[in-house]
Amino acid sequence: MTSPLRHLTEAGFLGKFYIDGEWRKPIGSVTAAATVVNPATEQPIAEVALGDDDDVDCAIAAARRAFGGWSTTAPAERAALLDRIHALLLERLELFAQALTCEMGAAITYARRAQVPLAAEHIRVARDNLANYRFIAARGSTAIMREAIGVCGLITPWNWPLYQITAKVGPAIAAGCTVVLKPSELSPLSASLFAELMDDADCPPGVFNLVNGTGPIVGAALASHPKVDMISITGSTRAGVLVAQVAAPTVKRVAQELGGKSPNIILPDADLGRAVPLGVGAAFRNLGQSCSAPTRMLVSRAHMEEVETLAAAAASELVVGDPLAESTTHGPIANRPQFERVQTMIGVGLHEGAKLVIGGPGRPGDLQVGFYVRPTIFSNVRRDMRIAQEEIFGPVLSIIPYDSVDEAIAIANDTVYGLGAHVQGTDMEMVRAVARQIQSGQVHLNHPDWDPNAPFGGYKRSGNGREYGIEGMEEYLETKAVLGFYR
Repeated sequence: MTSPLRHLTEAGFLGKFYIDGEWRKPIGSVTAAATVVNPATEQPIAEVALGDDDDVDCAIAAARRAFGGWSTTAPAERAALLDRIHALLLERLELFAQALTCEMGAAITYARRAQVPLAAEHIRVARDNLANYRFIAARGSTAIMREAIGVCGLITPWNWPLYQITAKVGPAIAAGCTVVLKPSELSPLSASLFAELMDDADCPPGVFNLVNGTGPIVGAALASHPKVDMISITGSTRAGVLVAQVAAPTVKRVAQELGGKSPNIILPDADLGRAVPLGVGAAFRNLGQSCSAPTRMLVSRAHMEEVETLAAAAASELVVGDPLAESTTHGPIANRPQFERVQTMIGVGLHEGAKLVIGGPGRPGDLQVGFYVRPTIFSNVRRDMRIAQEEIFGPVLSIIPYDSVDEAIAIANDTVYGLGAHVQGTDMEMVRAVARQIQSGQVHLNHPDWDPNAPFGGYKRSGNGREYGIEGMEEYLETKAVLGFYR
């Protein structure tokens, strides 16, 4: 199989944007490029063209022209497109997996098992929900109509590049919207492959458009543009605030999936031999580079010593190394700034006096090159410590003791975030009661299977709006009430 990098380079896609059904060179007055760095080698592997306001204008104009026709197509026609996209994603799974490994360091086994298949699930769910959705319903003599909101600007992050693209593109297209995608300039390879896939799936010109660029330029141009009807952003809380501020003068809808500091409450009656290893695995999923990672493990003080032993054993089984090796479970951190952030926060934990259970600063083993970090667990963490309050976005777990279930709930809610949460216990009545009191958009009880139809989004500073499932599609719809329609 041709490598994704060679494929994109030979096709010339990295120097172009996908606009109105064509690959086009940047038209902006200033030519700029971003260097893509392989985090396993720290070596540059590609240059990607960056757009500006003129390129954004061109893409938005194409999306606006296409909106009238696409929004009035039959749901079956939109579902057919989604079906083709889904099939091509599965057909090209290995190509996408290889791209994710070289652009953001995902272990190839994890890219194959999770990053790409779960991304495909977003498209399948959008297709299935579209097939059953009622876009018009009667309420007495009034018709309640749900209509596509318009042209949508989609801003996606570097940590789940393909997954977040499909989580937005799928429901937006299902709703009848047209889109302009701005992927992260730090991990743009999978986005270019996805644009090629959209072309091969016979997506009508203008329905899907791609412009690479930075947040302050392309992201701001999308958010402020008067002909963009909605912005959906996944990123840091800081980035979400900036986008909302820029979007405010045009009063467009802004859906934000932002930061998190998710708690994992292990109740006193939990099966620790199951709950703790699974909790460590969930916290370190994607090397902790997930906004909903449960990086605060709340444990009964009486069980602290046993939990520390179990957690250390679970972390020691992780294999950090070359992401292309089949034996590797966790590759490098995705980029240098994030690597340095993780190292800084590990140092903060030590300075704050938390107990280091396993890991610590520096690279693991004999690795001298690459943005590799040691999976790190702190114990006896106080709720006011920075490592308990700030999103680290790396494999750093804080074990926090509690003396009562009420205190555990208070600690869980003692954060500016509210994206995800976990509760473990054998008394399901108690587990459910605790879940009801947690201020979070999603709560997982006893590590259930992932549900692509479960809406995902945040309370508090973790964002506004929801993704996934029916609620994810409804973010891209306006509600119209037509009184007297059924008289």
